[in-house]
Amino acid sequence: MNQLPQIVIDTCVLISALLSRRGASFDLLKRLGAGEFEINLSVSLCFEYESIAKRIAVEKQFHLTEKDIEELVEIMTQSANLWEIYFLTRPFLPDPNDEFLLELAFHANCDFIVTHNLKDFRGIKESFGIEVVAPRQFIQLLDAQNQG
Repeated sequence: MNQLPQIVIDTCVLISALLSRRGASFDLLKRLGAGEFEINLSVSLCFEYESIAKRIAVEKQFHLTEKDIEELVEIMTQSANLWEIYFLTRPFLPDPNDEFLLELAFHANCDFIVTHNLKDFRGIKESFGIEVVAPRQFIQLLDAQNQG
């Protein structure tokens, strides 16, 4: 593959990475900006990352402050393709709260949506040509690509 894979990272993957440094979600975030893939963000996704991470930080009492979370999202935006979304593909998904991820992935011509909620994105590959994969699957694809 000559072009880097284009991805959208679901908020659940970011939260997973913040909760544990041992999983594929954390591994994926560590690889941001390493030239293996490109992430795509919109204003609404950045706001969701920030608001949910801050809420979870308070609930779970983990080591990150609000400022840490804001800085993490800022770092992510610096290595991302940023998009303004003007049109809607709605309704398509069973959870209306996931629609903006599909809209972003479609508008940005992404190859993958990386999420833990695979069942929430059924039919995306067939209808939009976007693969929906778990973080571990995506890491395996990257590793195979790097070896090949």
